[in-house]
Amino acid sequence: MGNDDTRSLTIADVAARAGVSRAVASRALSPQPRPVSADKRERVLKAAAELGFKPNVLAQSLTSKSVNLVAVVVNHIHDLSDLDLFDLLIDRIQAAGKQVILLRVGSVDRVGEFLRRGIAYHVDAAVVFSDFADAATMREMFRSDHVVMLNGRHDRLSPAVIPDEAAGIEQAVADAAAKGVRTAALLTGRPSSEVERIRIAAYRASFTRHDISVLREAQGDYSYESGHAAAEVLVGKNPPQALFCTSDAMAMGVLDARRADFPGNRPERFRLYGFDNLSLTGFDAYPIASIGYDKTRYVEEIVNMLTRPQAFSQPHEPVWIPTAFYPRATA
Repeated sequence: MGNDDTRSLTIADVAARAGVSRAVASRALSPQPRPVSADKRERVLKAAAELGFKPNVLAQSLTSKSVNLVAVVVNHIHDLSDLDLFDLLIDRIQAAGKQVILLRVGSVDRVGEFLRRGIAYHVDAAVVFSDFADAATMREMFRSDHVVMLNGRHDRLSPAVIPDEAAGIEQAVADAAAKGVRTAALLTGRPSSEVERIRIAAYRASFTRHDISVLREAQGDYSYESGHAAAEVLVGKNPPQALFCTSDAMAMGVLDARRADFPGNRPERFRLYGFDNLSLTGFDAYPIASIGYDKTRYVEEIVNMLTRPQAFSQPHEPVWIPTAFYPRATA
């Protein structure tokens, strides 16, 4: 049977190709744990992949009493680090048989507005990145305990995945110190972020340990534009020996604003360190030293929590993901 018109495919087609009954095919493709042998499940999944068959999420929700929707709560999506992570996250959630709705919560007032108006989103679970949402408020907003917190504002009742950023920051600052850096500037992100406050504290502690003086600080919003705008203030005519940015996108903006300081993409007047280990920093145009974590593992931990609702039935300790320093040519 061909797969030129996937819209006409049904679960019966998958069952026939796999040599099983429709009931077995349905159980094998269900996002819920259903009894079926490993051999038959593998045959069904292979047949579905060969035919290009995608289960009907709405139909599954009617039989499983779940809507198969996951809310991803953000401040906004405007910089490159967001795109690197969210492409992977959405792909993995969809591969788990669920669909994503993005919900923008850009301020504390916006959270309050949702609660005052009684707005509730009927979802199976929520993944929270927004700075402005604590775990208890998110459980109230979604009327569900199935809330995965990624913004540092978790509690014992909410699973959380947290990059251990102090380790990577220490490695980056130690790298600078080993190369003779004694003065630095720091370009930070949103002060509303609990994760950012912890990150800044880790930088300051590492600077102190390695006897590096911070000459200047400026605040951006993680975006390329904010890095470009802050470059002159932070570097200027008397640059520090190194500039640390709490996002690669800001570091890219600084680099483009100060290209004269990087002839041949090598450090001439100061060393440049970013954060996030973006895929773009692997290209010659942006050889920025960075700090990052395994995004695949990070997303897998999130999806594991989403697909195991029983994990929400007990108090939780956060899952920590290690970070590391990734040197590039400019470092």
